Amino acid sequence: MRQLRLGLAQINPTVGDLDGNFEKIAACVARARDLAVDVLAFPEMAITGYPPEDLLLKPSFIETAIARTRDLLPHTAGMTAIVGTVDRDVDLYNAAAVLHDGRWIGSYRKRYLPNYGVFDENRYFMPGTRNPVFVRDGTVIGLSICEDIWVAGGPLQEQVIRGGAEVVINLSASPYHAGKAQGRRRMLCTRASDNLAVVCYVNLVGAQDEIVYDGNSLIIDEQGQLLAEGEMFAEDLIVADVDLDAVFNARLHDPRLRKERALDSGESTPRIELPMRGPAAADAGAARSGAAADAGNGGVAVVVAAKPALERRAAITPRDLVTEVYDALVIGTRDYVLKNGFDTVVLGLSGGVDSALCACLAADAIGPRHVVGVSMPSPFTSDASKEDAAALAGGLGIRLLTIPIAGTFDAARAALAPAFAERAPDETEENLQARIRGTTLMALSNKFGWLVLTTGNKSEVSVGYSTLYGDTAGGFAVLKDVYKTMVYQLAQHRNRRGGQPAIPERTLERAPSAELKPDQTDQDTLPPYDVLDPILKFYVEEDRSVKEIAGLGFDEALVRKVVRMVDRAEYKRRQNPPGVKITPRAFGKDRRLPITNRWAG
Repeated sequence: MRQLRLGLAQINPTVGDLDGNFEKIAACVARARDLAVDVLAFPEMAITGYPPEDLLLKPSFIETAIARTRDLLPHTAGMTAIVGTVDRDVDLYNAAAVLHDGRWIGSYRKRYLPNYGVFDENRYFMPGTRNPVFVRDGTVIGLSICEDIWVAGGPLQEQVIRGGAEVVINLSASPYHAGKAQGRRRMLCTRASDNLAVVCYVNLVGAQDEIVYDGNSLIIDEQGQLLAEGEMFAEDLIVADVDLDAVFNARLHDPRLRKERALDSGESTPRIELPMRGPAAADAGAARSGAAADAGNGGVAVVVAAKPALERRAAITPRDLVTEVYDALVIGTRDYVLKNGFDTVVLGLSGGVDSALCACLAADAIGPRHVVGVSMPSPFTSDASKEDAAALAGGLGIRLLTIPIAGTFDAARAALAPAFAERAPDETEENLQARIRGTTLMALSNKFGWLVLTTGNKSEVSVGYSTLYGDTAGGFAVLKDVYKTMVYQLAQHRNRRGGQPAIPERTLERAPSAELKPDQTDQDTLPPYDVLDPILKFYVEEDRSVKEIAGLGFDEALVRKVVRMVDRAEYKRRQNPPGVKITPRAFGKDRRLPITNRWAG
């Protein structure tokens, strides 16, 4: 059997931490060597982290990244490592460096540069033009980077048709959104079966600012069947033996590729050999057979032990959508907090569902002893809210501070009374309470070095149902891209995760309220969330017009009101902290609208 042992190193690098990323990669190479891996692949831009954004405009950053890639060469003796990095020629390229047996043999340069959503690669990179394949011990290997494999008939097909690639390895930094992994898997299985090639997909894991990477790396055989997969939201090393005779036999029995080659008039794909130096070449041949190989030393056979058997990996249980989103929020919060050097987070506990869910996510992300909840009751805060906040803190085991704001509120109103003379109380006094709470949390942050988590959800952020410099004040917005209806699903999910439910049932049952005036509920201002959220999805994520949304069964006057609220709140969103991207189109890089804007659609 002609066999190749492939490894996918699903790692969580940090942007700009070139030394730390190097150490992480070198450690994975050592682990893979112990498993006798032939070819080990790392994700897109594993050396630099992704996306490095305008760090790529700094020549010193580029030079150091290339130098750290070169520093890996001594670690690759006897094996092949494919590492995502940058490559410099007359311009800058997003590249996959082929480090083989101590030498940098060549690179593949990304050809399709995404420039939509969170991507901005045309700002930094030149697209590659060559499409080489690499040959190791007779096995033809094609490479691609992220977007390249999403293009039907793109580099992968060229490498198979023109270069005879049997194995195609894709290095990715594929940003997560809810449900994306399932569609991505279908696409990759289709690429494998259509091209009768083994497809290996290695993805980043972890979070960078607002972006989460879910990992879920895959090795798929030439029939489109899954051979191995990586964990979701966790670092992992995926190793599998692929049967190259099976690829050859499949192609013998299926004439499609033969016909494609006959019809193809494109340039031939360059082949780059990956030779082993010295005795390692004989060792590699013997290792493949598990018996004796002629080392060329006067006909003396060199006996090399067979490769160690691979442990059978347990099948990974698919996550339902709510579990997947919850886990994405946990890793997004954890990496933002820890990668930015914080030890503790602080957030307001109102007794409502949003702050309760944020506290649960923070406790699960960095541990309860690193989470501080602050109850800040005003004259309008109900006993139920105070009791539920205390119950939540006790159930989670987080620290609770109680800092009443009634005295500060009274003092602020007294100071403003002369200026507000002859003006009746209105939402100004409501917002004043929120700003006092924001100031209180920021004071704790300044004094103790804690990171303030804001608790607003996407429904509120969309329509501006928030107080600028009040409940929007903070460093990280955990639920920024989570609609209110999903907030309730996530809260119920957390309560079902074994043990005593952390979130009081009353919190989930009471009508949501900001409690900034007597008997207030959210629905005094907003439509019910089960009506509001679908309208927001159509308008914010799909760019549907008012008439289109109304045509889907919604009241046109209500749709127009919601759209007007969304458009008027753009200036607030520009001043909000970053938060975890969950939906296909989050506020921020995904959706860039002018603040000064008179279009009404």
